[in-house]
Order: sequence, then C-alpha cells, then structure tokens
Amino acid sequence: MKKTLSYRISIILIFYTTAILIIASIALATATHHHFQLYGEEIAQGSHDRTESLNSHLEQAILQSIGLTVGGALIITLIMSIYIAKKISSPLVKMKNITLVMARGKRDARLPLKGTPKDEVDQLAASINHLAEQLDQQEQLRVTMTENIAHELRTPLTTLNSFLSAIQDGIWEATPERIQSCREEIHRLVQMVNDLEDLQTLTSTAQQLTLKDVPLTKSIEQVIDLMKPSFSDKGIILERGFIPEMTIHADEYRIIQIWTNLLSNALKFTSNGGKVSVYGKLVQQGVQITVKDTGIGIPTEQLAHVFERFYRVEKSRNRKSGGGGLGLAITKTLVERHGGQIWAESDEGTLFHVYLPNTVKNNKIKSLFVDE
Repeated sequence: MKKTLSYRISIILIFYTTAILIIASIALATATHHHFQLYGEEIAQGSHDRTESLNSHLEQAILQSIGLTVGGALIITLIMSIYIAKKISSPLVKMKNITLVMARGKRDARLPLKGTPKDEVDQLAASINHLAEQLDQQEQLRVTMTENIAHELRTPLTTLNSFLSAIQDGIWEATPERIQSCREEIHRLVQMVNDLEDLQTLTSTAQQLTLKDVPLTKSIEQVIDLMKPSFSDKGIILERGFIPEMTIHADEYRIIQIWTNLLSNALKFTSNGGKVSVYGKLVQQGVQITVKDTGIGIPTEQLAHVFERFYRVEKSRNRKSGGGGLGLAITKTLVERHGGQIWAESDEGTLFHVYLPNTVKNNKIKSLFVDE
C-alpha cells in the first residue's frame, strides 16, 4: 500500500493518541501505586485517620497523574508539531522556490519526484512540473509563431517593394500582368491578416457560436458542389462516399468552414490526376468524417505538428501552393469548439479525421450507433 500524505498523518495522529493514553495509564498506575504504599505505611504506624489519609493520597495520586499526563502530552505535541510542520512545509517551500525560479525565466527547472503516484505532495509536484512543461512549450510556440509571422510578412512585402522600386526606376513597365502579381501578393497578406484575426476570435472564450440543428450530409454536399469546379480545373477527382444521414447541433457557418478548409488543403497538396474522397461512419456517441487524398503525404514525425499555426510540412513550399499555414489551425479550433476532435494519418496520401459528438436529443440516427 502506498503511503499517501493523509495516510501518514493519520498514522501520526494515531501514534500521538496512543502515546497520550499510555502516558496517562502509566502516570495513573505509578502515582496510585506509590500513594497506596505510603497509605499502607501510615496505617501500619497508626499516625493518621484512615479515611482522611486515604482521601489525601487519592487526591495527590490523581493530581500527579494529571500533571504527568499533561506534561508528557505537551512534550509529545511539541515534537510531533515540529515533525509534521517540517514534513509538510519542506516540500512546499521547495515548490515555492522552484516556481520563483521558473517565474524568473528558467523554465527548465523541475521539482524532484519521489515516485509515489498516490502521494498528494508528489501529485502536486508532478502538476507543477507539467505546468512548467506546458509554459515552456507555449513559450517556444510563441517564439516560433513570431518568427513565422515575420517571415510570412517579410517575403511578400519584399517582393512588392522590389516590384514597385523597379517600376518607379523605370526598369520595369507597369504592365497589367505585373500589377496583377502585386495585387496577388497584397491579397495573400490581407488573407493572412484575416485568418489571424479569425483564429484569435475563435480562441476567445467571449466568442459564442450560433448553434442550431444542422443536417450533416447537406453541409458536406454544399461544400463539395461549391468546390467541384476547382478540383476539375486541376484534374483531380472529388469523390463523395457514404455519409451518415443525421443532424448535428452546431454553428452552420463554422461547420461549412471546417469542410471547406479540409477540402482546400487536399486540393493544394494533390497532384493532377489524383483523387480526394470524403466519407463518414457512425461511431459511439457521434460521427466521424474523413477527408482522404492521394497527395504527397505527411512524415509520421510531423503529424502531431500539422495543426500548429504557420506550420508547413515542406519548408521549401512556396506560399502560393502551401497557403499561409493557418487553415488547419483554424479547423482544429473550430472542431474543438464544437466538442469534437481532429487528427491526421498518412499512408499513401493523407487522411484527416473529424469526430463530432451527437448532441441532438432524440436524434433518429442514434439507435444505429455502433462501436468502432
């Protein structure tokens, strides 16, 4: 049995109570025995009245036993208080000192663990270590995101500056094609700012979704019909597989945005002659929609990072083909705001799975749920 803090304190209190009872018993027995001996000697000498002498010795025995018990209890209390206070405060003081070190910027500092999972102090230390790791990761993400934003803004701005300088110096003529190229760079900058603003809005707890009952199949078919021309222009087959007929309680605009982002992502990274499939299945207490493409795929070690802001699998991919790196981050936030989950797999191409819970009461499809 693991000795938790509450278990150890209970043992200490039991020991303390037992010690007091033992001291009281010993003090009472010793004092009573001593005074009965004195009483016997006085009776043998016949120098005192028996009743008066007995009462006097009993009174002295009780007072002495009480005094010894109180004195022993105070000594034990003092020792036990110092011991318990030291045992409890020592790790807390260490935690305070470590957290102050972390607050000063040394986020690699960690609290030592005793290796007893059920110990409350060990659990608190583990929680603080986990918090420190999360803060360290958030700091790294913040630095990385700042660098990525600077990079994403610097490249189109440098391009625009070069174009305009060349036109101003008379090196280039302001042809419609070059003006259109500048406008495309500006459009990408505007789109990036809009995506950042959208992502910030979605992550804010003050932003509320407009929830209502939305037909799942209809929302997906709407996006497929809208994007089919883009797939056809690139020579990519867009295939719709089985999608469960059910209603979900969601923000219709945001749900459509999820499917749009996933299909747009598949379109960008699938070559001419490839295929993108959209299909779903019922799972326990919800539905799972999958978008599968026959594109370039994602290395296994990078799957966990594809939903990070500005993350790109292929660092050399240009902005036109790879996008701004915010679409999947926005998609993940939207799915989680609906109480769902999103994850990626990669084999021959890439699969994005979206799980959405069934939150509609008396949903007619509910009886058809199966465990997967």
